[in-house]
Formats: sequence, C-alpha cells, structure tokens
Amino acid sequence: MPQTQFMRAIFFLAVFISFITACQSNAHDTAAQKAAVDSANFTTVKWLDSIVQFGTINKGEKIQIKFRLLNTGTKPLVITNARPGCGCTIADYTKEPIAPGTQGIVTASFNTEHINTPTVRKTIIVNTNTKNGSEHYLYFEGNINGVESNDKIVQPHPLQEKKG
Repeated sequence: MPQTQFMRAIFFLAVFISFITACQSNAHDTAAQKAAVDSANFTTVKWLDSIVQFGTINKGEKIQIKFRLLNTGTKPLVITNARPGCGCTIADYTKEPIAPGTQGIVTASFNTEHINTPTVRKTIIVNTNTKNGSEHYLYFEGNINGVESNDKIVQPHPLQEKKG
C-alpha cells in the first residue's frame, strides 16, 4: 500500500510541475496573443517582400527565403504565427515586438528533396496585430532542376463515324 501512495504522490507532483512550467513558457505568447486581438494595439504593416522569386535550384538543395516587413503604424507590431502551406517548408519570424518604423523578418527554410514538380509556388501565412488585415500571405516561387514533369498529356479518342 505505501508504494501505491508514493506512486500517486509522484504522479501528482509531475502533473503539477508540468502545469506550472507550461504556464510560465506561454507568458510571452499570451501577451502577444492579447496584443493581436486588442484593437487599441493594432498597427499597420508594409510587406517589402511579399513575393520572392528564387530562380532555379537543383533538386535536393535547401534554401532560405527572407521576407521583410516594415511597421508603418504607431504601435508595436507583433507576429503571432507564421505557418507554411506544406511540409517542405519551415517558417520562422521575428519574435519580439517590432517598433514603429523598424523592420522584421519572416524566414522560409525550403527543402527540395521531396519535390516532384519542376516549378513551385509555396505559401506562408503570417498572423499579426494589424488594422490592414491580421492574416498575410507570402509567396515564393521558382524552378527545380532534376525533376521530371509529372504532367499527363491526354490524347482524345479519334472520332468514329456513325453508320447510318
């Protein structure tokens, strides 16, 4: 019996520590999320790079694409999230509030290893505390050498004359 009570105590202690740690690590995220939904803290943003052409690279290469943004408002700009549209891309962004008149960056790390099309156009969706829309779409596009097109060419069947 004493061993069962000891195991319960250890379990509850572990749950308590996990709860405390989770609350502390999300303190910055919570402040950013509050700023993003409080219209008194809204600002404006100008994307200096919203579409990036990376040219032509070889299949298997990894590249980084940087999108610059400028806080054109009077309040700090907060990026709350940047999520790529596919698993071949990892998005990162400026985590600290971006002061008015200064720039921030969203970075896309793109891995072409499993790409099966010779031409790509990828998307990153960025969420901010901005008046001019809180969801922003960034695009990068280019060509991948070493990938054969998987396009299918469909040939119509020859017309058969109707007999009459």
